Amino acid sequence: MIGIVVVAHSRPLAEAAVAFAREMPDASRVPMVVAAGLDDATYGTDAGAIAEAIQRVDGPAGVLLLMDLGSAVMSAELALELVDDEVRQRVRLCPAPLVEGLVVAAAAAAAGQSLDAVAAQAIDALAAKMPTETTEGDRGSAQAVFDVRNEHGLHLRPASKLVALVLDFRADVRIRDLTTGAGPVSAASLSRVTGIGAGQGHRLEVSASGPDAADAVAAVAALAERDFDDVADQPSSGSVSGGVLAASPGVAVGPLWTPVRPTPRASSRPAGDPAAEWRLLTDAVAAVRAETMRRRDQVEREVGPGQADIFGAHLLLLEDMELLAEARRQLDAGRTAEVAWDAAVQLMSEEFGALSDEYQRARAADVRAVGDQVLRQLIGEPGVFPSQTGILAADELSPEEVSGLDPDVVTGIVLASGSPTAHSAILARAKGIPMVVGAGSAILGVEAGTMVAMDGGSGELVIDPRAETLASFVWRAGKHDSERAEAAARADEPARTADGVGVEVAANVGAVADAALAESAGADAIGLVRTEFLFLGRTKPPTIDEQEATYRGIAETFGGRRITLRTLDIGADKPLSYLPSVPEANPFLGLRGIRLALAQPKLLRDQITAIRRVAADHVVDLMFPMVSTVDELQAAVAVVGDDRPAGLRIGVMVEVPSAALNAAALAPLVDFFSIGTNDLTQYALAAERGNPAVAALADPFDPAVLRLVDLVVRAAGDRMSVSVCGEMAADESAVPLLIGLGIRELSVAPVAVATIKQAVRATDAKDAKLRARRALSLPHARAVRELF
Repeated sequence: MIGIVVVAHSRPLAEAAVAFAREMPDASRVPMVVAAGLDDATYGTDAGAIAEAIQRVDGPAGVLLLMDLGSAVMSAELALELVDDEVRQRVRLCPAPLVEGLVVAAAAAAAGQSLDAVAAQAIDALAAKMPTETTEGDRGSAQAVFDVRNEHGLHLRPASKLVALVLDFRADVRIRDLTTGAGPVSAASLSRVTGIGAGQGHRLEVSASGPDAADAVAAVAALAERDFDDVADQPSSGSVSGGVLAASPGVAVGPLWTPVRPTPRASSRPAGDPAAEWRLLTDAVAAVRAETMRRRDQVEREVGPGQADIFGAHLLLLEDMELLAEARRQLDAGRTAEVAWDAAVQLMSEEFGALSDEYQRARAADVRAVGDQVLRQLIGEPGVFPSQTGILAADELSPEEVSGLDPDVVTGIVLASGSPTAHSAILARAKGIPMVVGAGSAILGVEAGTMVAMDGGSGELVIDPRAETLASFVWRAGKHDSERAEAAARADEPARTADGVGVEVAANVGAVADAALAESAGADAIGLVRTEFLFLGRTKPPTIDEQEATYRGIAETFGGRRITLRTLDIGADKPLSYLPSVPEANPFLGLRGIRLALAQPKLLRDQITAIRRVAADHVVDLMFPMVSTVDELQAAVAVVGDDRPAGLRIGVMVEVPSAALNAAALAPLVDFFSIGTNDLTQYALAAERGNPAVAALADPFDPAVLRLVDLVVRAAGDRMSVSVCGEMAADESAVPLLIGLGIRELSVAPVAVATIKQAVRATDAKDAKLRARRALSLPHARAVRELF
């Protein structure tokens, strides 16, 4: 009987597909094995594992190798080179749809059909699902045109969102720049998409062919309409001092040091068999991919998801089909894995460097960074260097290197080249390390230990400063450091204003590990647990027991103090693969938050059951997200029921203007309000904060937003507490304003707890109240900021 090997990037997905296929009549007799993922949690494909799977199910009838997408095809092709010639002749590569193709193949194999017949039926498995009303001429093809509005064009991050999107469709998607005539290129290749150099204002055409062509084109058009979900990443200051560019604000003084980080060089060893060299390369890529995922998760926990997206782009580079194909061509020409990879990276880097847009040229550094990581893995060199005391000087730094720096040790960064828009600069700003770039190669020749003074907000850089200049910088840096040190020393103390008003400073967390960070940071409570981390990146929802164990772990890690569990906030930019979904013209105004939860009642009931179990013996608040009407809240509260645990409080997130305007009607149904100023601001001002073209409009200091906050506080009265858990809560300059409006709980990232507590202590609540009343009548956000 024919054996089947399922090659996919996700092991849980492949195993689920096999389990489903075994339900077909007699399919349990068909040998089916999975060669998917690098482990249970890491996406990827491994040629060696595929070759072993082929050997397990090989027999006289042959083996069907069913592949999902992208690098799975290349891994499968390599696997054939790793098996004997006799076995190879009995294997058929089959790029069929994973679920439908496997089901049909299992049924056909069980019926005793030939290998070629089984492969043909698997490939044709989608025919029954195709619309019958379309004609033969227009079936399976579609196209659309859109304009690129992103300030820096279709650079690495928006391009990576595009590539990740099209890989989910069974279609060949192509992109062409109608403005310049570049292309068409495959939208599944990050290097090709960015390589066309599409700038702001360029008109692009997306076309597709295949079973999902129409859906793919519609999804790309919707993504383009959202400006590719790109996060504004401009430097905090654009000021320049003598050619040096400000990249990350802050003042630093200290001895200069340069990391010991020799440029990795490909060894001169003789090349082995191309298949063996390919295995070395794919193993190295897999190892770097696993480390990059670890870094991404760390940055998301410590800094935020926007900065973690940087590593998502690097992950796509590691899977780029054009990059891997070029490396494979170099291997076939008789080169070693190291030389082949280095040549492929150099070629792609040169393509980026030749682009006309400065921002996109800066992405060449990301290509080199990813290339160096893999090369170091191949030659066995360490990929990171330890932090040293003082100001780090280097030509460039990769995001991985910046993410590994200790901000308590590294007081500043000076780069000879680089760009304020580079990903390394974005991470430096997020970690609070002052940085300047563009200092020139001369900085690399400065003797180690030389005193340097710098201001990452103004671009000032002074090498070996005179005594009076040094004293000025030392005072400026010392003032900042002493304020930060005092805040850290008092982090565990309650926060009370100068005139004695208590304000609770809680933490926002998105994983069990974050609860430990919140505990050590001195958080008074956990004001927001983003429970969707439990539901994302898997093929089926977590069970009630899984959820209970996780929520209980957070509560116990936080020492039994209050935790606030927000029910599933999914939809818009956070879809779930195992829930039915349809393309939405504007998903941020569509089925998301509580709307989606109510549309999936079992999902909501299971989560509330798990929360109730934990609330039976821990201090737990339950909070519903994205509520816009009284009816929605009533339906959600009804799921909780009347026989709730005695200490379980129910709250609502105020994130849309209707909830703020209806706060008086919502108040009798709940025990507390939590204001999400990020969404409230963007909905009130009709300005998506992730859209660079309008991000400046999305200012939470706008009087319109403040009036909505004031309505919520007034509706709560003395009966209910009102907290703020958006980014505004972590803005020190906003603390007096929020306290003046009546907010008595601020929930922020764990790293911001200490400084926000200090901002509370520096506030006079009576004065803040007077200024907040004035702010409500001011004409614009700029005036409010000046007032505070």
